Amino acid sequence: MRIIAGKFRSRQLKSLKGLALRPTSDMLREILFNILGPRVEGSRFLDLFAGTGAVGIEAISRGAMSAVFVENHPAAVRLIRENLASLEIKSGARIIASAVTPALAKLEKEHAAGFDFIFLDPPYANEKDYQATFHSLENSPLVAESTIVIAEHHKSFEPPASVGQFDRVRILRQGDAALSFYRRVLM
Repeated sequence: MRIIAGKFRSRQLKSLKGLALRPTSDMLREILFNILGPRVEGSRFLDLFAGTGAVGIEAISRGAMSAVFVENHPAAVRLIRENLASLEIKSGARIIASAVTPALAKLEKEHAAGFDFIFLDPPYANEKDYQATFHSLENSPLVAESTIVIAEHHKSFEPPASVGQFDRVRILRQGDAALSFYRRVLM
């Protein structure tokens, strides 16, 4: 697994062996960031169910101002720390070792500014995590008017076209995975 582009291009990232951790593939990350394009520069990125941290680290490599990594598995949290350390990323990265819903509540309590991009990639078998995450984000000040929420999921699972206040604006399939892009519906 490697960083695709930007400051850390071609640098390798570690993954956990023997654990049911499914990092976002290099190809899918490349497609994702090609779609997001120059909007990543200077952005605030939230990586939920962060796993190895590859998606948030890719955002930092491509010029994101900051990335927050939310992960509740202790071994994965250590791995994110190791990957950040190996790239000598000392600022602009924050790890919250927690489940997603309490982490979002913590960020809200801290009055964190809205994020430009929110990426969620729960284990594919945990389809209920998609709904729960969207529910937690529904009235959240972490979601700005222009926020794009991206859900990675198995190609055979299609999240609803509308989830609460969010409408899917695009779906892209690549291999066994898919990306669904959502925006909050303005009332």
